[in-house]
Amino acid sequence: MNCLIIDDEKIAREILKVLCEENGSLKIKGSYSSALPAIKYLNENDVDLIFLDIHMPDFNGFDLIKTLKNPPKIILTTSDPQFALKAFEYDFIVDYLLKPIESSRFDKAVQKAENKVIEPSKFASKSVTPNSVESDFYVNIDRRLIKINPASVYLVEAKGDYIHIKTEEQNYRVHSTLKKIEDKLPPSMFLKIHRSYIINLKKIIDIEDNSVLIERDVIPISRSKRPELMRRLDLL
Repeated sequence: MNCLIIDDEKIAREILKVLCEENGSLKIKGSYSSALPAIKYLNENDVDLIFLDIHMPDFNGFDLIKTLKNPPKIILTTSDPQFALKAFEYDFIVDYLLKPIESSRFDKAVQKAENKVIEPSKFASKSVTPNSVESDFYVNIDRRLIKINPASVYLVEAKGDYIHIKTEEQNYRVHSTLKKIEDKLPPSMFLKIHRSYIINLKKIIDIEDNSVLIERDVIPISRSKRPELMRRLDLL
């Protein structure tokens, strides 16, 4: 199994690395001291298993979990037993290892992960569901993770290697693709009306010919998307 190690303590990361190598069935794809670079990796790559510390500065283990669209199997590693009950609210968290971690206990947790079959329908209701209106998502701005409420977004525009997310309070420029942000927005509220634009249907002010007025922006509607837009609107 391909795995990641995420722990702010260097010694803990080294111990986990040795345990993974001794186990023989694990291939370490990355080892991170904080959540931000790990999230960036996970947004672009798939892994089978994450060894995740709970207590980390700024962004703890459960915060990281909430950013994951399709969480892999996770083994929590911590010196704090108080979160055990909370951990098992999530179907994809397969075990909870208390530090210091013994080799035999580690191997048992890995075996659980290998045998665990996760049904998406089970964890969809327990973790963050990306397509629900209530689900906030995070963007990486100057090495900071900023939480955005989808309901506040009225327009997303693609410009080269960046997207511009326009909200009622502030605008954000993010190094990402329109496809990635589209997957995080609730489809009941948003529609891609052009190859470069996604709009919040609830924020539309006016539609004329092949353009839509949303807040102060006039956005073109592609010919192929116009029928879908008309179908989604509540017309008298």
